[in-house]
Formats: sequence, C-alpha cells, structure tokens
Amino acid sequence: MSDDQQTADTIEEKPYKPSSPSSKLNFDGVWEYDDAPQSTEHAEVKEQYDLYIDGEFVAPEKGRYFDSVNPATEETLCSFAEATQQDIDKAVKAARNAFENEWSELEAKERGKYIFRLARLIQERAREFAILESLDGGKPIRESRDVDIPLAAAHFFYYAGWADKLEYAFPGKKAEPLGVAGQIIPWNFPMLMLAWKIAPALATGNTVVLKPAETTSLTALKFAELCRDAGLPDGVVNIVTGAGQTGSTIVNHKGIDKIAFTGSTKVGKIIKESLAGTDKKYTLELGGKGPNIIFEDAPLDQAVEGIINAIFFNQGHVCCAGSRLFVQEGIADKVIQKLRDRMETLIVGDPLDKNTDIGAVNSEQQYNKINEYLELGVNEGADMYQSSCQIPEEGYFCRPTLFTNVAQSNRIVQEEIFGPVLTVQTFRTAEEGIAKANNTPYGLAGGVWTDKGSKIFKVGSKIRNGVVWSNTYNKFDPTSPFGGFKESGEGREGGLHGLYPYVKLR
Repeated sequence: MSDDQQTADTIEEKPYKPSSPSSKLNFDGVWEYDDAPQSTEHAEVKEQYDLYIDGEFVAPEKGRYFDSVNPATEETLCSFAEATQQDIDKAVKAARNAFENEWSELEAKERGKYIFRLARLIQERAREFAILESLDGGKPIRESRDVDIPLAAAHFFYYAGWADKLEYAFPGKKAEPLGVAGQIIPWNFPMLMLAWKIAPALATGNTVVLKPAETTSLTALKFAELCRDAGLPDGVVNIVTGAGQTGSTIVNHKGIDKIAFTGSTKVGKIIKESLAGTDKKYTLELGGKGPNIIFEDAPLDQAVEGIINAIFFNQGHVCCAGSRLFVQEGIADKVIQKLRDRMETLIVGDPLDKNTDIGAVNSEQQYNKINEYLELGVNEGADMYQSSCQIPEEGYFCRPTLFTNVAQSNRIVQEEIFGPVLTVQTFRTAEEGIAKANNTPYGLAGGVWTDKGSKIFKVGSKIRNGVVWSNTYNKFDPTSPFGGFKESGEGREGGLHGLYPYVKLR
C-alpha cells in the first residue's frame, strides 16, 4: 500500500461545506440557499401613470385611475389611468393620422431602423424591464430576466429585418398595411405579448393602439418611454390602460382595421361575435390545456425536468402550459415519484429573489380561482399532492400541486386553471395517448417525450395542437409561428406567419 493510499484511508469523511456563506444546512440535512434579492435601484416606478397618446403622456378625459397591486406583498405599486371612449377616440385618431400621413408612406428600410432601435433600447434597459415585470406580475426574476425580456427584444430584432423584405415574404404579391391595429394583451407575459403584437404591425406599416392587462400595465408604459426615446413618429404607437370595458371599446371602434387579442377563450368568443359582419381582420390567441405525453422509452430525468418547466416554473401562467400529463403505464409510478421528489426542491417565494422557482400568483382574483379548482379537484375524488415548502404569509402564493387518480371527465382535467396545477393520467398504447390528448376543447400546444424519432412524428402529427414540442417544452423563437386550433384561437403570431394578419395582398 502506498503512502497516498494509506493517508486516504485514514482521512475521516466529513460532509461537504460550501466555501461561501451562500447556503446553509437545515435540520433535515438539506442545503438551503440564503436570500439572493435582486436590487431594484435600476427600476423607477412612478406613483401615477397617464395614457400615452400621439407621442405624449396625457391624463384621461374623465380623470379616472386604478391601482396596481404587487402580488407578492399585496401593497399598491402605482396607479394607471383608466381610458374611456373619449380617450380611445383620441388614440385611434392619432394612430390614423400617423398612418396616413407618415408611417405607411415612410420608406420600408426607415421603418426597420426605428424597430431595430426599439430592440436595442429594450436590451439596454433589460434589467429595469425585468425588475418591473416581476414587481408588477409576480413572476420570478429569473424568468423575467432570462426569458421574457430577451425574447421581447429578439422579436423586435426579427421583425425589423422583415420591414424592407416584404416582397420576399409574399413573392408575386404586393403587401399593403391594413391601417390601425387594436391590440389587447394579457397579464402572463406583458412585455413579450407586447412584442408579439407591436413588432409585426410596425414592420408591415401599420400603426397601433395597444391595451395591456389592467394588472400588468407597467412595462407597457415603460415601453412607451422607449418609443419616445427612439424618436418614433407621434401616433405610431399609442398605449391606453384600463379594464375590460376599455378593451371592448377598442374592439368595437369603427376606426380600427385589425384586432389582435391574447386572453381567455370566453372573452375571445365575445370578440369574435362582436366582429361578425365587419370587415376587420383579427387574430385570437386563447386558452389551452396542453398535453404532455411521456413514453416508456423517454429519457425520464430529462422528461421530469421538462414537466416541471412546462407547468411549475411559470406558475402555470401560460396558455400553452403542459398542465395535462399522460404517462405510459409501465413507468407511471416511477415518473410520479420523481415528480414529487423534484417538487420538494422547488422554492416558492419572493419573485425578486434569484433563488425563487415559483413566484406570486398575479392577482387575488386569479389566486382565488386556483384555490377553487384545488377544492374542486379533491371533491371530484382526485388525489392531491402539494410540496411541503414554506410560502410567505403575505401575497398570493400557491404551492406546486399534483393531481393523480383523475378521469377525463374531471373539470380539473378539462378546464384551464392557469396555475401551478398538474393532472396525471396513464395510457397503454400510442393511440390511447393521442385520443386522450385530443379529448379537450383546446388545441394550443403539447409535448411528446420519446427516444424514437418516428414516434415523435407519428404522435406529434396526430395531436390536434398548433405547436408540438419533442423532448422539450416551452421553447419559443421569433422565427417560429405560434397559435392554436379549436377553442385555442385563430391565426398565428411569430415567424413569417405573423406578418399575414397585418397586410392585404394584391
């Protein structure tokens, strides 16, 4: 035996201790992270925000304002103007004037320069936008910082490139802008949804009147500042804030040529009925109840992490969230146990803490809705499992939740919950898995996990979803179109397809 071997054998084994005080060992022998708060010094939040119309911030005609609440603390963050009919009239008039007298007549490459400038400004102020997104919406700073804001900038870069290349997008056709686009976006991805709507509209020569969600209007008003800083011509982009009535006024305004809406299926149906008989074009990106299908030959650890990403890291606040899990029977017990183990490691808490995996539910209304579904699931006879993590006493927080022993008829399986809630069912054959996946009114997005390429194509092509990911989930790219079938909407956003809804071809 060598001296080195003898020395090694006599060394007493001791538990690993980190070299820095960034973590600590709890009573269960598990390392816990110390707090890692994101500084908010880079983010300015005013007490009150006005409407952005015709290149200026203006007070609402009726002087009404409403509060925006930080969902992590339940404290008032700021207040926003409530736009009424008179305000919408002003915004549409400004957008029409800008369209007819400047924007649509501007050389295409010059439009592209403005859009490119907006993309660069988003990048330059990315940290501020990420902080504001988390403050206003409750999502973890890691998601705002690493996903939402970079993707928003990427969409503006992408469509800036298309502005002077429309003849290549529509070969043999002449693409002309529609005019004024009315756009209504949801609270789950405020800045990204803004980019999905505004970037292609501007690239094709249209002007915009956009209404953000009433609970997450902050980054939209900050974006208005970027429009001003970029020197964008007055009236090209107008931001009006308010609740459902404000959105309805935009939809029914006679001066609007195109409606783009992302939100609930219920509201989407109302909008479609309102537009019937008009010549307005529209795109609707609505609800979803995404199926995530795991086959026995799938890489299980990778699949489990993909499931966690599909439903929990985003708090289930994604219309395409993989909230219905279908596991092949032979591996069901193993997958469920791995899921439970992984759920126990998730940190629920302060959205501005860099360690946080699951932040706050966006609003009290949504928080109550999620809890109603949790109670409903138990009453329907399902087995509910929640992680044992600690959650803050203040704010709207929900533990990651897993439902097993569910049937296709259960409401928690059929209805969109929009929270960190996952239902699990089993299947035996690919045909059974496909049938169960398609047994829902929705058809937005889904996932397939297997190591067989042929199976991916076979199953993926038969799932009635607008987007099907293979061996991953929730991967977005500005070059790729997104949209659904059935009650998940009409039309596509993103990619080349995202230009079609904003042009008339001759």
